[in-house]
Amino acid sequence: MLYENLANEFATLIGNGQIRPGDRLPSVRHLAQQRSLSISTVVQALRTLESRGMVEARPQSGYYVRRRPARMVDATTLAGAPAAGPVEVGVSRRLVQVLRANEAPGMVRLGSALPAPELLLAPRLSRLYASIARRQPQLLASSSHSGLSEAPLVRAITRRALEWGCPLADDELVATNSCTEAMMLCLRAVTKPGDTVAVESPTYYVMLQLLESMGLRALEIPTHPVTGVSVEALELATRKSAAEGGVAACLLIPNGANPLGSVMPDAAKQQLATLLAARNVALIEDDIYGDICFTGSRPRPIHAFDTSGNTMLCTSFSKTVSPGLRVGFVAAGRRAADIVLQKTLTSGKTNALTQHVIAGLMDSRGFDVHLRTLRRRFAEQIARTRDAVARHFPAETRISDPQGGFVLWLELPPEVDCTALHARAAKEGIAFVPGEMFSAGGQYRNCLRLACGQPWSGTLEDGIKRLGRLAAG
Repeated sequence: MLYENLANEFATLIGNGQIRPGDRLPSVRHLAQQRSLSISTVVQALRTLESRGMVEARPQSGYYVRRRPARMVDATTLAGAPAAGPVEVGVSRRLVQVLRANEAPGMVRLGSALPAPELLLAPRLSRLYASIARRQPQLLASSSHSGLSEAPLVRAITRRALEWGCPLADDELVATNSCTEAMMLCLRAVTKPGDTVAVESPTYYVMLQLLESMGLRALEIPTHPVTGVSVEALELATRKSAAEGGVAACLLIPNGANPLGSVMPDAAKQQLATLLAARNVALIEDDIYGDICFTGSRPRPIHAFDTSGNTMLCTSFSKTVSPGLRVGFVAAGRRAADIVLQKTLTSGKTNALTQHVIAGLMDSRGFDVHLRTLRRRFAEQIARTRDAVARHFPAETRISDPQGGFVLWLELPPEVDCTALHARAAKEGIAFVPGEMFSAGGQYRNCLRLACGQPWSGTLEDGIKRLGRLAAG
């Protein structure tokens, strides 16, 4: 839509710092004349930016870029230190305790990175299930090992991938039960117990759980809170081959990284794809947040820059359609046969009827509208949460400014132990995830992650206010 294109263009300029906090935007009339747009279209674009928390309207003065009320996460804290050596991973037991506490009844829901049910598509999915099951009842009795990927889903994925500049071959696509299963299959295909896998630091704790369960070691690579993993650090880390004790594979989230929300620039993606292909270091790419980034156009995955088939692209529909459907896929590149074998041996075919439902949804005219609405709602929820943290947390707190996804990363004063803070907060009915859960080496004890998947409410505001008081001691 025209208004959303204009809003995204200004959002990019603001995010890049080309328009600075406090700057006045051009007047509505000037923008309408300059862009050959209607007044109402320009006003709608400015209101979209306002709802995202990026600009504010001042009576009889115009629209201004909002002054960020809090300091950004310190890039030197995250990206300045050299990568440590590989370490054994042991987060699962502590993580289970945290997640169990977070699921207690009555919690303020700032822990799990799941979209609120009302943001998703349950009524439409229900209708699709009924319609497809009625027209194709044979899908209810399909074999668990007959053709792992249904043709309609393959066609829908390849068409959509072309729209964001990532041509995929039909025969490299394998439907999976989740993005987590996709990553697990890829790891099984390219590593063996004892191997080293490079990950971002901080990184999503489920990735660390996968490495732990498979007897793999993690090498934490410094990561910038805006531009993502350090390609320079990966260049150093991959100089030795896996046979020499070096890195066997990389497991990364280049678009909307969890927990930082960073998005790698295209030039860095190209550089990384070329580097890892030349060194025969497999890249497993989690793109689960690719469709909910706030960068204007949909960011391309690293897979789009890899001509060698070295990159395995993993994702699912749990953040955009429904976490309960359990459907994802891997675009496996040259390792498709290995992935098919692993999938056949471990779980067999992903539910055929659900594959058809996802395909029907992706092909519908309303799907892009749904994604645009999700991006707008998540941006609004992030902005509201960010502003509340700035008001209620200690003044020294630094806050991420996500380019995608719907989580915030907070860096508190060094003396704050966020694992101990979590224990106190859980007793007060407030859920979050302590920072050390995102590090194999137990770093980031003074950091935490807040999820912003729930619509803003007085309950969330009160929870953040009380959590800020607990953090202040």
